[in-house]
Amino acid sequence: MSPRLIAESEDTRRAIDAEFLTLDRLPFRVGRDSRWERTGGLPATERRKGMAGQVNDLYLFEDPLAPFHHVSREHFLIEAKQGVFYLEDRRSVCGTIVSGTTVGGDRTGGRFELRDQDVIIVGTTASPYVFKFVVNPPRS
Repeated sequence: MSPRLIAESEDTRRAIDAEFLTLDRLPFRVGRDSRWERTGGLPATERRKGMAGQVNDLYLFEDPLAPFHHVSREHFLIEAKQGVFYLEDRRSVCGTIVSGTTVGGDRTGGRFELRDQDVIIVGTTASPYVFKFVVNPPRS
């Protein structure tokens, strides 16, 4: 069974247009949607599936005119190696917080072994994007 990212905030639910995402393909890449200036604004739920030049599997929207961004264009990825899941910060500016531990930040990158029920905050503690990583989701 594939792991899931569960939306833990209203902004996250709006961004993924669902309660959770199933990670059917790894690595799974997350980053900021930075196309707003060129397109006049797109809804956060538009994930650019199948487009040429796609560098992320999930795009999170932040207002490009805001003075501060929590999410980098290429923020983090989740991968599995030998049955162990890892979150890798892709040299983001703010880092990624996993269950209270900051991974990366200041463009340093970093890697963290994910465990079932880990909470992932994309950027700083003030970020609107919060997920829970679930390895064995309940059967529905």
